[in-house]
Amino acid sequence: MKRKASTGKTLTRNKTSGALRRLGTEKTNSASIDLDRKSALEIARIINREDAKVAAAVKGALRQIAQAIDLIAAALAQGGRLIYVGTGTSGRIAALDAVECPPTFDFDPRRVQFIIAGGPKALAAAVEADEDSRELGRKAIAQKKPTQKDVVVGVAASGRTPFTIAAIDFARAHGAKTVAVVCNPKSPLGKAAHVAIVAEVGAEVLAGSTRMKAGTAQKMILNMLSTGAMTRLGYVYGNLMVNLHTKNEKLIERGVSILEKTVGINHRAARKLLATAGGHVPVALVMAKARVSRAKAAAALRESQGQVRKAITAAMSA
Repeated sequence: MKRKASTGKTLTRNKTSGALRRLGTEKTNSASIDLDRKSALEIARIINREDAKVAAAVKGALRQIAQAIDLIAAALAQGGRLIYVGTGTSGRIAALDAVECPPTFDFDPRRVQFIIAGGPKALAAAVEADEDSRELGRKAIAQKKPTQKDVVVGVAASGRTPFTIAAIDFARAHGAKTVAVVCNPKSPLGKAAHVAIVAEVGAEVLAGSTRMKAGTAQKMILNMLSTGAMTRLGYVYGNLMVNLHTKNEKLIERGVSILEKTVGINHRAARKLLATAGGHVPVALVMAKARVSRAKAAAALRESQGQVRKAITAAMSA
């Protein structure tokens, strides 16, 4: 009996290993053969040439990215959440996008979350063994209690990570909309999700090192998902991130600059306006555009759920 179990495990490992080697992201890149014999400038040129292919790969998935943006915007509009799931590099990239949403858009951090295999400690140290566990993936997403209001985005270059697939399966079974961000076609993760975003970046300069082109593609796509959804929801005015937190001098100056551009006033007047608005750029913008008091501007923003353009219209017609 023990021999049969051992043979079964060996066959499974061999099958998995063979399937992995066939993935585009795992193949050897002919453009970087003998990389260890190149000069620093040659290495930089090779990597740069390969990186230039990433934007084209992402371009091929724009329709699916747009679908995902609409799913996320709809979920957030009805009080749901965006939850990213990933392991290793993919998990760290997902975590980065999630934690950037609150300061960039002044959005509730409870509404944009991330799960990374191994937990928060995996952000600073490799905990790669956890990615092979479907059980851990199910447990991690189960703790978030996904519902039909939520969108869960699984990020995995190979598209074969058991932890992430199990999380997507669980979320979908509990009514959540699901999205896969992968770099290989026809992957198990892609098939498990409602929307599969596939950026075929091909072989890495360092064979199998998906922190490189695949990681760059994932970062570009997640930027599109969060920025696109927040823009659709009205947390962007024109192309300006008016909901930024003015918590240090650099951000205060950025806020002042936004007011100069949008209101058409000089630096001194913009700084005074921002101070009158209590340091809140959206309040200052509504005050100036609708010519209302700070209290009325703040009320209009509350009624419009922080959507600046809608708040301006509401304040002007009040």
